[in-house]
Amino acid sequence: MDLIIKNGTIVTEKEMFKADIAVKDGKIALIGTDLSDIPAEKVVDATGKLVLPGAIDAHTHLSFPFGGTVSSDSYFAGTRAAACGGTTTVFDYTNQNFGEKLVDAVKRREAQAAEEGVAVDYGLHIGIKDPSGDLLDSMQEAIEYGVSSFKVFMVYDFGVSDGVFYKVLEKAKQYGALIAVHAENNEMVNLLVERYASEGKLSPWYHYASRPEFVEGEADRRAIAWAKSLNTALYIVHLADKEGVEAVTQAKDEGYEIYAETCPQYLHFTDEVFKREDGRNFVCSPPMKGQESQDALWEAIKRGDIDTIATDHCPFQQSEKDWGKDDFRKIPNGCAGIENMYPYMLSKANDGVITFQKAVELCSFNPARIFGCEDKGSLSVGKDADIVIYDPEKNFTVHNSNMHSDSDHTIWEGLELHGYPIQTYSRGRLVYDNGEFVGEKGWGKMVKCAARAH
Repeated sequence: MDLIIKNGTIVTEKEMFKADIAVKDGKIALIGTDLSDIPAEKVVDATGKLVLPGAIDAHTHLSFPFGGTVSSDSYFAGTRAAACGGTTTVFDYTNQNFGEKLVDAVKRREAQAAEEGVAVDYGLHIGIKDPSGDLLDSMQEAIEYGVSSFKVFMVYDFGVSDGVFYKVLEKAKQYGALIAVHAENNEMVNLLVERYASEGKLSPWYHYASRPEFVEGEADRRAIAWAKSLNTALYIVHLADKEGVEAVTQAKDEGYEIYAETCPQYLHFTDEVFKREDGRNFVCSPPMKGQESQDALWEAIKRGDIDTIATDHCPFQQSEKDWGKDDFRKIPNGCAGIENMYPYMLSKANDGVITFQKAVELCSFNPARIFGCEDKGSLSVGKDADIVIYDPEKNFTVHNSNMHSDSDHTIWEGLELHGYPIQTYSRGRLVYDNGEFVGEKGWGKMVKCAARAH
C-alpha cells in the first residue's frame, strides 16, 4: 500500500466507526479494523482524530470577470486555499460567451485551469448567457464531454427571461442535465437600486435593502413553478431566505426533484453586517438576510431540506471593494469562503449544532451524488482517496494571515473554530499538513461528471 491511516474514527454520511483506511494508486483500497500487518510506504496514526472524505465545494468563481474586475483567486490560489480547508474538489463556473457553443465554454475554462495550475480536482458548471439559434442544443455535447449541470441567472444584464429559462429547463429534461438557478427578481432589484440611488441612499446597507427577502423569495417560487410544470430537476444556488426555504420544502413534500444549496455566510451573518464600518466587504448577491431567514436555513438543514453547503467563493481585493465605500452600486459582489466552509460546518458539528455525519452529507456526499462525481464524496473502497484528518481538539482562529487565498482580507476575520483539519489528501497525495500547503501546482484534474437519467 502507498498509505495507511490507522486508529482514526471514520465519518461517513451515515455513521462513525473506528477503522484503518489503506490507499493504493490514489484510490481507497481497504477499510478494516486492523490493517497494521499490511506493508505500506507511509503510515499515519490518527488516534483521537476523525477521518473524513474531502469536501466538495460545488459553487466557486475563480479568475471570474465581474463588476469591472476579476476575482482575486486564480485556479491555483483558490484550490490551494480549498485544500488547506479540507476541500478536495471544487466546481467552478464557466460563463458562456455570446455565440459560443456550451462545450467550447468548458474547453476554454479547462485550458485556463491547466495554465493557472489548479491544485486539487475540479468540475465545471456552465452559465448560459446566449440561447440563440441552436446553441442550447450544444448542451448534449457538453454533457458527453463531462459537464452535466448548467446555470441560469434571473438577475444581471446577462440574465435570462422566464421564457428562456423555461426553454433551458425543457432542453435539460431532453438531454439529462441539471439546471441551477440564481433566483432574484431582476426588475425589482433594478427598481429599488434606482430608487435608493435617486434618494442618495448609497451606503452598503442599501445593497441589502434593494435585494430584501421577497426579491429572492418570489424568484425562488417562480423558478420552482417552471421546474414543477415540466417535472424537471432544479438546483437552487445560494438559498438565503425563509420564503425560498418554504417553497423548497413544499416542492420536496410534493415529490419534486428540487435541490437547495446554501452558504456559510448565510448561516453565520445577518443583514446587520451591512451596517458595519467594513460593510462593503460583505456585499454579495444574494445578500445576507435577517435573523428569521437564517433560523429557517438552519432548521431546513436539520430536517434535510437543504442538500448542500457551498461557498459562492468570489473574493475581490480590499481596494476593489473600496470602490463602493460611498456607493454600493460600485462594489464588486462576492466574498471569500473556499477555505472556511468545511472547518465552519465541522466546528458546528463539534459544538453539537449538527452531527458530523450531517456535515459530511452536506459538504461531500450530496454534492458528489447530485452532480454525478462517481469517484468522489465518500470514504469507500474504489473511490478516490480524498481524505481529511480532523482534530476535534484543535482550536483555530481565522485571520487573513493564516489563510491561503490571494485575497487580502476575509469576512471571517476573528472567527473562532473548535476543531480543525490537520491534513488533507488529494487522491492519496498529501496536499495540506498542519497549516501549510504542501501540494503541487497543476496536480488537479478535471472531474468528468456522469449524465443524469432521462
